[in-house]
Amino acid sequence: MGCWYTVCCTDCPCFRRIKNKKHVHIFLSIRDCRVVKGLALNRMLGYWKLIKIANGEVPMKKLLKLFTVSAACMALMFSLYACGEAPQEKKAEEPAKIDEAVAPTEEAKTVKAGFVYVSPVGDAGYSYAHDLGRKTVDGLDFVTSAFVESVPEGADSERVIRNMARKGFDIIFTTSFGYMDPTIKVAKEFPDTKFMHCSGFKKAENVNNYFGRIYQSRYLTGLVAGAMTKSNKLGYVAAFPIPEVIRGINAFAVGVRQMNPDAEVRVVWTKTWYDPALEKDAAKSLLDAGCDVIAQHQDSPAPQEAAQEAGAYCIGYNSDMSSFAPKAHLTSAIWNWGPMYTKTVEAVRDGSWEGNQSLWWSMQDGVVDIAPMGPMVPEDVKNAVMAKRDELRNGNDICFVGPIKDQNGEIKIAAGEKATDEQLHDMMWFVEGVVGTVN
Repeated sequence: MGCWYTVCCTDCPCFRRIKNKKHVHIFLSIRDCRVVKGLALNRMLGYWKLIKIANGEVPMKKLLKLFTVSAACMALMFSLYACGEAPQEKKAEEPAKIDEAVAPTEEAKTVKAGFVYVSPVGDAGYSYAHDLGRKTVDGLDFVTSAFVESVPEGADSERVIRNMARKGFDIIFTTSFGYMDPTIKVAKEFPDTKFMHCSGFKKAENVNNYFGRIYQSRYLTGLVAGAMTKSNKLGYVAAFPIPEVIRGINAFAVGVRQMNPDAEVRVVWTKTWYDPALEKDAAKSLLDAGCDVIAQHQDSPAPQEAAQEAGAYCIGYNSDMSSFAPKAHLTSAIWNWGPMYTKTVEAVRDGSWEGNQSLWWSMQDGVVDIAPMGPMVPEDVKNAVMAKRDELRNGNDICFVGPIKDQNGEIKIAAGEKATDEQLHDMMWFVEGVVGTVN
């Protein structure tokens, strides 16, 4: 009789429509097993995987029992062969999910989402936080995703973004401030592709800019840091002097001085988003100047490590960085991009996505938060911080409430007033208590 084989298909789009049949096994008699060994049949079947399960003669009684099944399955095999290739991004282990509103013979829409990162994904930091959000949407049965990491801002990012658009991605998330102009340029060339640019301010018919109110988390971490400093000097390792970063430094300083009016926040600029060695050196310079708490707007945990090595405390950013400096880490200002990315891909799927918008989600939306506070933080401090967190989660933005002065003592936000979104977006000045310049 020759050899018997099991043929298993899980990828064919037509086959997915058969309910409750993730795996169907078809037994075929192959007289010349060399054909199979030569992969001729494997090539012919496309998605089908052949696994040799036995050799030698098969009893006639067993053959007769399987004859009816084999004949029927042969017909099914050739009908499946006509289906052709499925997209590579489709998850082979999951059957395609059919929307209830779609006719049974029509496949549900698949959203292809692309992500561009400025730094390595790694196990902590800015790109790591974004990739956690990507993984959230990639777990949805109607989404396939891909990402490119460590893409420099400028010409390289334009090339990467354009390549994604050419490959037919439905929506592309460009996640660094310096990707703004390249995103706008590529979007003009691909009007049917949707783009989401993180932390910038430009928009178009097929481009939205988006960010989260991470300054709210900064404010809460400032409360913790202000309560824990003994020297009244806190250091802040910062990337670039742009409103996003300056706003975070100011919110941190406001929190610090609410807990300790005599404290000051000293800023050192690195002029880079990701350079662990440079970040660590900047933190060391602040520690040498007498700072006993180090905060950061950087992508790596290097400043955390420098603080622990010096016996100081630290405040992390982007993700919970406690594992890198467990003896020093007080808390972190963290991102949770999953909710925003989920809503976005759902809007793309159902056709409700609209461009030309600026999206700025808050702690109330679950996009920003703080990591659990370390065991060295006293309970009364934890309780005070969590009470402020509850206010923010209930929609009361208490971070910039006047009177707030700048470094020169000039009133920038009047008594009893809250900073407007316009004031926050354009913030290019330091609040009272910050030592440093905005250039």
